[in-house]
Amino acid sequence: MGFFKLRGDRFLGIFYIIISGASFGAMPIFANIAYGSGANPTTVLFLRFTIASVIMLSWILIKRSQFLFPRGKMLIVLILMGFIGYGGQSFCYFTALTFIPSGTVAILLYLYPALVTGLSVLFLNQKITLYETSALILALSGTILVVGFTLGGQAVGYIFGVSAAFIYATYIIVGAKALNKTDAFFSSAVIITSAAVLYSLVIFFQGPAFPGTLIGWTAAAMIAIISTIIAIVTFFAGLKKIGPVHASMLSTVEPVITVLLAWLFLGDLLGTCKIIGGGMVLIAGMLLAKKQPAKE
Repeated sequence: MGFFKLRGDRFLGIFYIIISGASFGAMPIFANIAYGSGANPTTVLFLRFTIASVIMLSWILIKRSQFLFPRGKMLIVLILMGFIGYGGQSFCYFTALTFIPSGTVAILLYLYPALVTGLSVLFLNQKITLYETSALILALSGTILVVGFTLGGQAVGYIFGVSAAFIYATYIIVGAKALNKTDAFFSSAVIITSAAVLYSLVIFFQGPAFPGTLIGWTAAAMIAIISTIIAIVTFFAGLKKIGPVHASMLSTVEPVITVLLAWLFLGDLLGTCKIIGGGMVLIAGMLLAKKQPAKE
């Protein structure tokens, strides 16, 4: 009975991470539509977190479940995850885009599964097997083929790109620890609201550039609902069940989803390298699905 319960929990966790990866993977498509209607990245991030926080906090108030909100030290940790985790990662990522090619920035960001693995060994006493190492190499190699890698640009861009990956990896490790003491939905609500406050301050000083069309506003709303609320809540739910190492490795499905959606809806070419890379990422995911994480 215990075996089947563990197996069921594990596959539910994998399902959550795949949903999260698909939701995050759709964000560049929605963002492309929002940018095309006149919005800039900072305003899209402001709308993303503000709309999402309003929806989540309204749901909490309607259900009268605010007493379940994290408190004390845990609340401070989650607020910092929103400010530093999402704020810092987004700043480094978008700054890197101004110095080096977008494909290179994406590859640098997707170093985070390897960083999560290393940090898990150092700080969570996680034992990494040869099996998991092989799956990690397969997933990262597939990601490179899917996204493509183009050298060029300025050295500072690489620093910002690696910093984005490191901040996100740290965010995942801290989240793995925090989720032992709190609920995924309420944790997500605090993090998203904190990020909304941060980008509200940015917009206050920088000024907004809102979408100029209804479809642009719809795309911004989809980023908030699909690529923020659903993506973050399901990631935390999956993280709680399968741990940071496997969750981060399985999240490499994100660029595969992005490429497929760009092919379906934006007419982007789906070349041989992208197909092979996507297959490698999916094989890595199937290997992890069959393998229990190493015991601490």
